[in-house]
Amino acid sequence: MANQINRLISLDALRGFTIAAMIVVNYPGSEDSVYFTLRHTVWNGLSFTDQVAPYFLYFVGASIAFAYSKRLEAGVARSEMYKKIFFRSLKIYAVGMFLNLMPQFDFHSIRWTGTLQRIAIVFFVSAIIYLNTNWKQQAWIAAILLVLYWLALTCIPTPGVGKVMLEPGVNIVAWVDTKFLPGRMWRGTWDPESILTNITSVVSCITGMLAGRLMLSDKTPSEKVNYLMTAGVFLAIAGYFWGLGFPVNENLWTSSFVLVTSGFASLLFGAFYFLVDIKGKTWGTRPGIIFGANAITIYFLADVWALLFYEAKFGGVSLNEKFVQGFSNAGADPRLGSLIYALLFVGINFIPAWLLYRKKIFIKL
Repeated sequence: MANQINRLISLDALRGFTIAAMIVVNYPGSEDSVYFTLRHTVWNGLSFTDQVAPYFLYFVGASIAFAYSKRLEAGVARSEMYKKIFFRSLKIYAVGMFLNLMPQFDFHSIRWTGTLQRIAIVFFVSAIIYLNTNWKQQAWIAAILLVLYWLALTCIPTPGVGKVMLEPGVNIVAWVDTKFLPGRMWRGTWDPESILTNITSVVSCITGMLAGRLMLSDKTPSEKVNYLMTAGVFLAIAGYFWGLGFPVNENLWTSSFVLVTSGFASLLFGAFYFLVDIKGKTWGTRPGIIFGANAITIYFLADVWALLFYEAKFGGVSLNEKFVQGFSNAGADPRLGSLIYALLFVGINFIPAWLLYRKKIFIKL
């Protein structure tokens, strides 16, 4: 491993751009007027929106490699790192629960899962793995988890159904949730952030850790790009062919879904690394760096801002409804108005991100 550990502008920017993309897809101007690729696929398939969450986990993994390699080289005791990992995961999970409860704080219909909750669980497991394994062991762990998950979903009949099912609400993943997941589920009888899908979500993070280890190695920059791009192509192709028998599916976070999205994330990371860190073309990366500096904080603030920009009524109509209706009344495509409103909402969230960055305030949950 290289003695000198430097920050990668490309990684910082990509983490921030991913958060911005999360806000765009989570907060359209109108849920009824959204371009197809900005929606989650109903079940099998892959849209732009489906890729945002696994990309973020991938970049979390790469960031784990950078952060904890530095601490290991500095001789920080593992016991101290374990404690910080635990409490950081707990804080992220708690913030996710706060957002789930907001604004009514109805504890009778509480949902225990969500995006931040998944990030907390995946970060905790992945960071522990990173501190106790080398890259080869991590690769083996990832491969074994993907195969075991595939076998579980395609070989174990759903109890009560008597046969293997991969359809919504009647698969083994949904059955486990009905038995062991407390509280309300997002889809009533199943939840996209389910118990079992945390297994393959960890693999998405491990692929990012492997990319981070590559970036920290003594290989030349051009070799790093070649390895990343080659791995990206291989993973995407492998995921496609696996998907012919085990469909690419975000809700089930299938093994093929992991390979395809990690492959695309590797290609994106390789391209950004080549253009930004090697060629020095940093123009346009500043917004991503600013968002990425306080990524979880901005995600939290977006939910808070949404109470005003989406929930508050003015004359019986919310701001987003007024905006999209204005586009429709002018004869424009309401889907365009919905997208523009989402982008404006990203801009609103950029203001506190910029203020925090300018004052060098970095809130580490």
